Amino acid sequence: MTSTNRNAVLFWTTVALVIVVDLVTKVLAVRFLWPPHVPHRILGDAVRFTLAFNPGAAFSMSLGPNSRYIFGAFAIVAIVILYRLLRVTAPGDRVRVFALGLAAGGAAGNLLDRFREPRGVVDFIDIGWGTVRFWTFNVADSAVTVGALMLAFVLWQEDRRELAIAAAKAAERDTVPAESNGGSGSVSSS
Repeated sequence: MTSTNRNAVLFWTTVALVIVVDLVTKVLAVRFLWPPHVPHRILGDAVRFTLAFNPGAAFSMSLGPNSRYIFGAFAIVAIVILYRLLRVTAPGDRVRVFALGLAAGGAAGNLLDRFREPRGVVDFIDIGWGTVRFWTFNVADSAVTVGALMLAFVLWQEDRRELAIAAAKAAERDTVPAESNGGSGSVSSS
């Protein structure tokens, strides 16, 4: 199997696992956490499961009655961009491929939920302390966030590597070889 094929296998396996885990946890949340907005303590008050339905996007952003279709279209565009990034990823770059798979799987999980669940995307993970709470989220949201952070780190590392290579090439161009200046060592040209 070529490295490119391994990239595809890792990507699609990650996407599929995120979708399956997200779907299963959402179905279980709707079944066992009913009614909505009633917290169920998991780790004291810090981690709770609280069923909520989000008809909008992240952080309950809404664009009215067509939010489902607008944010669904954004998710499709994101998945296409992530897939294109996969296609230009160097063979064997497992961290980048895994990050792309997490982000694409999370986007796909919430996209499926937008059309599967008429009340909105199912959220249930509730983290905070007392009245200070983070937004309620789900497995797909977590995958998108972790994947995006990993991808940002990988791209930052790639940029640093490219800058270092460019700087080394520039320094090499700006240095006169010892043979051309009478053997007195290298001299920088101005």
